[in-house]
Amino acid sequence: MSIGIDDVRTFIRQLPDAAAVAQVQEAAARRLGEIDKAAYSGIVAGRRARINDSLRPAFLRRLTSTVQERNRTGSRAGFLLDEESTRLLRTDPRNNRYRIPEGTTRYRLPGSGIPISCLDLIED
Repeated sequence: MSIGIDDVRTFIRQLPDAAAVAQVQEAAARRLGEIDKAAYSGIVAGRRARINDSLRPAFLRRLTSTVQERNRTGSRAGFLLDEESTRLLRTDPRNNRYRIPEGTTRYRLPGSGIPISCLDLIED
């Protein structure tokens, strides 16, 4: 027998108190974490990726790179731009954040990395 979303909602409405509802919330949060982890498991160091349209600032969107190490929680990854993306970022008039010296062929974006959810893998 399959349980539908209406069954889940009915079950939650019948819970006796806030503590019981909080337990359901914790279970849902754990499950969402598992789903996210599985969805982004292929984004590992050495893979090529493109920043998707969900990232801000917009001038970083569609830049490509080699994924570097992921942070301790696995939610962000370092990003070493390829040569073309380094050139594009250096010359983008909207870029007032990153100063890339002439002659730099590959630029690593500083900071804590790009959110994994903002990266799309590029098949080699």
